[in-house]
Amino acid sequence: MTEIPSSLRALFTAHIHQHGDSYVLEVPSSEINSGTLELGDKYRVALLESSTTRNTTAETTKTRPDAQPIQSDEQSGPPVEEGEIRDLTIETVGDKGDGIAKVERGYVVIVPDARPGDEPTVKIENVQENVAFAKILD
Repeated sequence: MTEIPSSLRALFTAHIHQHGDSYVLEVPSSEINSGTLELGDKYRVALLESSTTRNTTAETTKTRPDAQPIQSDEQSGPPVEEGEIRDLTIETVGDKGDGIAKVERGYVVIVPDARPGDEPTVKIENVQENVAFAKILD
C-alpha cells in the first residue's frame, strides 16, 4: 500500500501527452475550479502505475491519508452523505467564524466552533451540491 502524505493537494487520474521535447499531465478543470489547485502555482506530483492500464497516473491528495481516496475523476455529486461520521482537518475559518475543511475533490465542509488545525470527528448533517455542514462529535 502506498502511503500518501497529508500535505498533498488532490487525487485524480491523468494522461501523459508529449508536447515538443517535454511531457504534459492533464489536470481536471474541477481541481482548479474548486480551489484545490491554483493556476501558476508549483506542485510536486507523485506518479503511480495504474493497476487497470499500462498508462501512468498522477495522484495527489489533500485529504488525510486515512480518508477514502477518489477512485475516478468520473465521480459526480457530493463526496459525503448526511449522517456520515468523518475525521476532518480544519484548514481555515470562514467569513462567519465557522471552521472550513476540504475533503475529496476540494469539496467544502463547514464546521461551527472549529479552528484551523483542529482535527475533530464530525457528523455530516446537511449536504448540498457544493458544501456540507457538520457538527463536532468529540
